[in-house]
Order: sequence, then structure tokens, then C-alpha cells
Amino acid sequence: MSKIVVLFHSGYGHTKKVAEAVAGAAEAQLIAIDAEGNISEADWATLAAADGIIFGTPTYMGGPSWQFKKFADASSKPWYAQVWKDKIAAGFTNSATLNGDKQGTIQYLHTLSQQHSMIWVGTGMKAPNHKAATRDDINNLGGYAGLITQTPSDASAEEMVPGDIATAKAFGARVKIVVDRWVKAA
Repeated sequence: MSKIVVLFHSGYGHTKKVAEAVAGAAEAQLIAIDAEGNISEADWATLAAADGIIFGTPTYMGGPSWQFKKFADASSKPWYAQVWKDKIAAGFTNSATLNGDKQGTIQYLHTLSQQHSMIWVGTGMKAPNHKAATRDDINNLGGYAGLITQTPSDASAEEMVPGDIATAKAFGARVKIVVDRWVKAA
């Protein structure tokens, strides 16, 4: 059985809710980056032993949170030893606006994975692009390179759009299929 980790930072609980949905569908372990941008030594060991890592961060000011960036900078030690080489990677983000430059955050996560010589997995989901589409449709925001979700700034994590949570579950399930296939082929 493959080992998948969802590593994330969440400032207000919204990204955590997405991480939980992704992890549940991917049968993954959650690792939260703390408010100071740190994870434990045991968490680093868990990442090293994983077959797949799904990165998650809110989008603030067009990019990842500083806490996630601090983690990414600290990943230079596993980068130097190529510890994550050929692991499956994927990513997700949430912000308050429908666009909010989330694609910049997804690109950042993709670049981080490529620096680590990982294999990137996108959503694999078409976006609904017809007049009858609603926010509760799967992949309504049209994320292809990575999962994108949206929560208004005055909404709690419990008020997140059900379609975004359903999309997060579908994304987690897709990543699990890819990781399982990759591990089986190895």
C-alpha cells in the first residue's frame, strides 16, 4: 500500500478543511506546518518515507503563505540529497476571491516539486463551462495544474462551497490512483 502525505499550512482553517478532504480521499496522513512555518523532525522523516506528497497552502498576495515558503526553503536539505526524487507530487490552494492569483501559487508548488525531481499530477478534471454550471459543480473554478478552491473572506471553514470540497475529494482520489499505479510499477 502506498504512503501519501498531505503537507499544508492553513492560516484561518479553510486550507485545513481542503487538506482534510484531500487526505480522506487519498488515504493520506496530514502534516500541518505550524504558525511559525515549522514541522517536526518526525514529520521530515514521514515525508522522506512517503511515496507521494500533496502540498497545500492558502494564496496570500498572489503566492503561498510565508509559513509554507519557510518550509519550502527548509526543504533544501532533502533537495540536496534528492530524497524526494521520483515521488509523486500534487498541490492545492484556497483564497478569498474566485481568481486571487491562485495559479501563481499552484505554479510555485509545481516548481518546488520539479526542483525536488518529483512527478507532478494535475487534477485530471474538466471544468464545467456551460450556462447551467454552478459553484457546486466539480472543478467549477477550472483548476487543471492543481486544485483551487475559494472561500469568501468573511466565511468560516464550515461555510466552504460544497462543490469545492467535493472537488478536493475527487482530487485526492485521483492522486491516490496515480501514486498506487506508480508504486506498483516500481
